[in-house]
Amino acid sequence: MKKNILVVDDSALMRRLLSDIINSDDRFVVSKVAFNGLEALDYVTTNFKNVDAVVLDINMPKMNGLQFMEKISKLNIKLTVIIVSTIAKEGAKETIQALELGAFDFVTKPESFIEAKGDDFKSRLIKCLTVATGQNLINEQSDTQIARVERPRNTDNVTSSNKDVVISSRYDFKREKPEIKLASKDRKPLKKGATKLVALACSTGGPKALQKVVPLLPKDLDASFLIVQHMPKGFTNSLAMRLDEMSELVVKEAVDGEEVKKGHVYIAKGGYQMRVRRERDKYYLVVSLEDARGGLRPCADIMYESLVNSEYDEITCVVLTGMGGDGTQGIKKLNENNNIYVIAQDEQTSTVYGMPKVIAESGLVDQIVPLEKVADAITNHVGVL
Repeated sequence: MKKNILVVDDSALMRRLLSDIINSDDRFVVSKVAFNGLEALDYVTTNFKNVDAVVLDINMPKMNGLQFMEKISKLNIKLTVIIVSTIAKEGAKETIQALELGAFDFVTKPESFIEAKGDDFKSRLIKCLTVATGQNLINEQSDTQIARVERPRNTDNVTSSNKDVVISSRYDFKREKPEIKLASKDRKPLKKGATKLVALACSTGGPKALQKVVPLLPKDLDASFLIVQHMPKGFTNSLAMRLDEMSELVVKEAVDGEEVKKGHVYIAKGGYQMRVRRERDKYYLVVSLEDARGGLRPCADIMYESLVNSEYDEITCVVLTGMGGDGTQGIKKLNENNNIYVIAQDEQTSTVYGMPKVIAESGLVDQIVPLEKVADAITNHVGVL
């Protein structure tokens, strides 16, 4: 059965283009188009059961995309929303806000009609819809087919226990589930004044997840903090600024050559790779424009691998929601020579149980916790100054 898609965009040309792209795939059909958020709201309040995903613009008259999401939040209507946004600086912050409200993911809207008709935009939109609606998808970041996913249909409009605007059903992988065994290393207490680092990786669902982790960390956290969130150029700075406004720690986009300090959170720059280099007794960020690895730029594996030759007394690796398996190979290399502690998000609270699943199956994980307990797990392990 085809998945029903609602397209919401104020441009008639873009509505037609999006509809043509979506209808070209026999797994999807555009069942409704709307000129703005108000028209879309009128439709979903009575037809929510018939909507598998919403392709949503942000800047629209009468009711924009953010206002639409806020309205359905108040009504507790569960929808899977994909933001289609430009990469323009002025629009990035709004896209981040939409992701924080619970949008499943976003696809950058091309700036020209010719580019919008190209294969690249079509491929990205269809791929995002494929994941969001639970269609079959071969994981392009590893050799294994990790996903035959099903998104259970929700027959209830309102839930009393969860008021998130967009709740993507957790993904149930239909291959046989291996037994998850936690790491069983003998760990010696760290000496006073030990140098510590937290290195976190996340992807789909990450902006919303980070909002429930970083702002809950204490300002005197006894560690520096690195984050790789899969995002393109132009969005990670807005994400960093949003988190900085909410947090006691200083949150910023990584800058090449900047010293890594405690009390600071550094988010890898979209479209670049981030590493850490040691110089004497200090550590500095290396932010470089280079090829993507496995289609990822930034790539968490690259960040983790750069820490192999570091002399941190302990590195706490955290893996949150995301498609694929980025981070696991890098953590495996770290584990060979470095003292690491690994925390993974659980399946129930992951938007996409891919990255945390792969690291959990590696046998390197010390703790598997729900999203709301990740900040406590980090703080309790790392400690405060």
